[in-house]
Amino acid sequence: MACFVVPAVEAVVVSAVDKCTRKKEVQNAVSEDAVSESSAAIPFRQKIKWLTRMLWGGCILLAFEHLWHGEIVPWFPFLTAMSDPGETREMLHEMLTVGVTMAALITVVWMAMCVVADVIVKRPAPCDVQHPAS
Repeated sequence: MACFVVPAVEAVVVSAVDKCTRKKEVQNAVSEDAVSESSAAIPFRQKIKWLTRMLWGGCILLAFEHLWHGEIVPWFPFLTAMSDPGETREMLHEMLTVGVTMAALITVVWMAMCVVADVIVKRPAPCDVQHPAS
């Protein structure tokens, strides 16, 4: 019914964090003259952008699915479950169970992506040493 609302709220919060980190990185880039050793690392802002895109993409797909099934309408209160108090209770239960689970799963997958990306970036380059012919 409205399970996409929880990841949408998380996406809004993460988008705000992305804006804040963008401002901080611009300030840090201006103040730093030398290139640091961690320049090969993936910046946190890029990782936040991954999470933002994952959350917004999932929300858009879920909202389209709910629209397709007639659970979202173009007039107030926009969610058909909000027109009946009994259905509102069921909708809130779905948001608390399915919506929170989906948002948490997306965040856990993102964290795993960040760990794997950091491991790959920090992995030493393969040696290009040629062995002498015997």
